[in-house]
Amino acid sequence: MTTRSAVTVLDQVKALAHEIRYDLVRHLAQGERCVCDLGDLLNLPQPTVSYHLGILRDAELITADQRGKNVYYVLRQQQLFGLGGALLTELFTSAPN
Repeated sequence: MTTRSAVTVLDQVKALAHEIRYDLVRHLAQGERCVCDLGDLLNLPQPTVSYHLGILRDAELITADQRGKNVYYVLRQQQLFGLGGALLTELFTSAPN
């Protein structure tokens, strides 16, 4: 797997493989949320939540929108919907002979 799309697919799967990030995505599937709300929902400190949100943002699974002092995060649903197909395509087109 050396194509750029393979790296993106792997980064996204890796980002979702962590329990905290998986829970964050589940909460964001309900709608946009700020870090403080997500921290309360998961009973985690804000720096921990921010760290994991950064990984999800780097994997292009969420977007961030700054409004005043708060940053609101939104799930990029189309990225997630396409991830399963992209993973299967990558697996079957780059399989060793």
